[in-house]
Amino acid sequence: MTYRSQKAAIRTLTTRAAAQGGYFTAKQAREAGYAASHLAHHVKAGNFERVGHGLYRIPGMPISEHDDLIRLSLWSRGHDDQPQAVVSHQTALRLYDLGELITSDTHLTVPTSFRKRAPRGCRLHKGLLAPDHSKSMSSFRVTTPRRTLEDLSSDPSMPQEQFLKSIQTAFDRGMIRRAQLKQLLMDLTPRRESRTKKAAR
Repeated sequence: MTYRSQKAAIRTLTTRAAAQGGYFTAKQAREAGYAASHLAHHVKAGNFERVGHGLYRIPGMPISEHDDLIRLSLWSRGHDDQPQAVVSHQTALRLYDLGELITSDTHLTVPTSFRKRAPRGCRLHKGLLAPDHSKSMSSFRVTTPRRTLEDLSSDPSMPQEQFLKSIQTAFDRGMIRRAQLKQLLMDLTPRRESRTKKAAR
């Protein structure tokens, strides 16, 4: 796409970046009117900061509270430049304030065809998510409370006592219905119960 002026290009790119925590991709820069040579020039001049393969940031833009999750979401983008990762499991539980942080790792669910290697401190879960199993939150997607709890119901690293507290809190806040709470309790497998009890000793 070609613009009549550099001002129009930077305005378009800035608007896009502002909605993504200050980040933008090389493809988004091209769509705004920046050729590869222009992009390289602005990086050298300090107007843009290169933070990853095909990923840039506009210095001076406010840093989001969830900067790390936005960045990982953009890191996961596919050939169509669309993010593929969805924040899930214990990281999603923390975002909903439904449980204490029991791991410093960031948990993401990605398609089974995903081939990128996870960055340090990031744990990938491969699986399929229906469209209504995730929602938009601050420039990235996160699994819904119900899907988050369903994922954790079979996760042996999640202490049973905390899991039970999490589903009760979700119910009390209206995040899940009574029937869903009962189903989550039924979904606790004997294998998970055995492992979580040992971990709690």
